[in-house]
Order: sequence, then C-alpha cells, then structure tokens
Amino acid sequence: MNVKESMTALVKDLLGVALLLVFLLLFFNIERIKDTTTLPDSLVNVNTIFISIIIEAFPFILLGVFVSALIQIYVSEDTIQKYLPKNAIAALFPAAVLGAIFPICECAIVPVVRRLIKKGMPLHVGVVFLVGAPILNPVVFASTYYAFRNNPSVLYSRMGLAFILAIIIGAVIYFLFRKNNDQLKWSKEELLGKQVSNVITPTKKTNRIKQTMYHAADEFFMMGKYLIAGAFIAALFQTFLDRSILQALGSNEYSSTFVMMAFAYVLSLCSEADAFVAASFSNNFTTSSIIAFLVYGPMIDLKNTIMLLAFFKIKFVLAFITTVTVFVFGSVLLLHFFIL
Repeated sequence: MNVKESMTALVKDLLGVALLLVFLLLFFNIERIKDTTTLPDSLVNVNTIFISIIIEAFPFILLGVFVSALIQIYVSEDTIQKYLPKNAIAALFPAAVLGAIFPICECAIVPVVRRLIKKGMPLHVGVVFLVGAPILNPVVFASTYYAFRNNPSVLYSRMGLAFILAIIIGAVIYFLFRKNNDQLKWSKEELLGKQVSNVITPTKKTNRIKQTMYHAADEFFMMGKYLIAGAFIAALFQTFLDRSILQALGSNEYSSTFVMMAFAYVLSLCSEADAFVAASFSNNFTTSSIIAFLVYGPMIDLKNTIMLLAFFKIKFVLAFITTVTVFVFGSVLLLHFFIL
C-alpha cells in the first residue's frame, strides 16, 4: 500500500471513529445538554436512532466477523469445493438450507459471505446465503412467531418466500455473472495473499487462534466504519421522513407494498427485531405489505448497501438490488392475489 492509499484509509478510519464518538458523547450527555442549551428535537431523535441501530447491530457484526475469521483460518478452498455440488443450479438448494442453520442476521452476513466467496464459494451461492440466512435462521423464526402469534400466516409467508426467493435470486445472479464470477473488490494486499495463500499455512493451534483474533479485529474495524455511516444515514431518514404520507398510501395494495419495502430499506432494522416493528404497522398497512417489509429489509437495506458497495463491484451491487426488489415486489403481489 503506497503513502496516498495509507493516508486515505487512515482518514476514513478516523472519520468513522470520530462520528461514533460524537454521537456517543451526545447519547450519554443528552439530558445535560438539553438543560443548558436549546437542542432541536430532530437532532435528539437522530442521535437516539443512530445509537440504537449501532447498539443493536454491533453484537451481530462481532458475531459475523468471528465467523468470517474462523472460515479464513480453518476452512480451506478444497473443503468448500469438496462439499459444494458441481452443478451450479444444484448448489442453490443446499445453500438455502444452510441459511436456516446459522443464527446470523443481515448486520453480520456481509463479512461472512465475502469471506466464503474469497475462499472459493461461487458468487451465486454466496448470494443465496446473503439473502436467505438473515430471514431463515431460528432466531428470526422465533421473533416473528411471537410478534405475529395472532396471524401465523405472516410467519409462514415470510419463511416460505425467503426460501424460494433466495434460490431464484441466486439463479438470476448466476445467469447474469456466470462469465465474470469475480465481483469482489480486491486490495493489493489481498491479491498478494491470494497468490501465496497455499504457501503460508499456520501449523500450530496457538498460531491459528492468534490469526483468528487478528482477522476478526481487522474485519470488525473494516465493517464497523461502514455500519456507522449507514446507521447515520438511516437515522436521518427515519427522523425527517414524513410518516403520515406513508400511512396515506397504506390502503392501496400496490402502493403499500412499495412503501413498506422502501420503509424497510431506509429503517435498516436488524432482522432479529424487525418483526415487532412490522407488527406495529398492522393496523395501517395490508398483510402482504407487512410481509414485503419483513422479506425485503433483511435482504437489502441502507446500511447493507453501503457495506456491499465497499466490498463488491458497483455493477454487481446494482444488479443485486434490482433483482431483489423486482422479485420481492412481484412475489408479494402474487401471494396477495392468489393465497392471502
């Protein structure tokens, strides 16, 4: 890394840390500041929402980066190739099933998928895991069940749509990028490591543990700064978005579905807690639009978009967002007209 690149990385890191420190300062001293100054309610709300997103997401980011680090140290490229079906389409189903096993929400899934792809997992299989795991995992199943105990169709629709759409979206990405499967952004150090990865291998257990901790720390600070930026933007949207307009649009099936998908994108809620927020909209929005909220948000939201843009090529990110949006919107409308 040259001097210019080092300075750019340092500035980004310092800005991310500075932003977090400013809002932490406001969060813990908000009452004192309100007593001594006239602070706008909107600023207080932005700060509160920002901190709540950070506190909610950081434990899952931490989980994600440790899983990512364990994959880096303990899972070889040969292992991934051994257990993946050779047929590209046949690999989609087991990837969706795998997503139902790991308790990883959308806050933590990006580093895990990124690491798996770096280890040799095909892009389209990683996408299945990316969109499926944040919804299909057992923690989300339980939270959705408790939030919609009086309407179990929401739970079954959420899980069923997520499983089917994960496979479909993965298939679409495969056909779009089968000629150019490498859509990750690689740094010079990563490219060098990619060339010598088969040469340098930790042999002692203590070395593996140390390297796991080093990788986890690097991933945490790398992902953390993008989470902070995404959380800040999401907090601004949540504060200044006119919710009365959203409620006025909630009676129409088409507009309510679109609005709730947009709302899910902007709010950037953790998938393990979003069901309780969705339940609060049940009196204002249709059931199918609530399902759209619960399916679309974990697949792609504002903070995830920023993370994806940081680590994947923009062409892939745009294609991914478009594919997810079109298929979620279309499938929810089909669900409404033919099942619900």
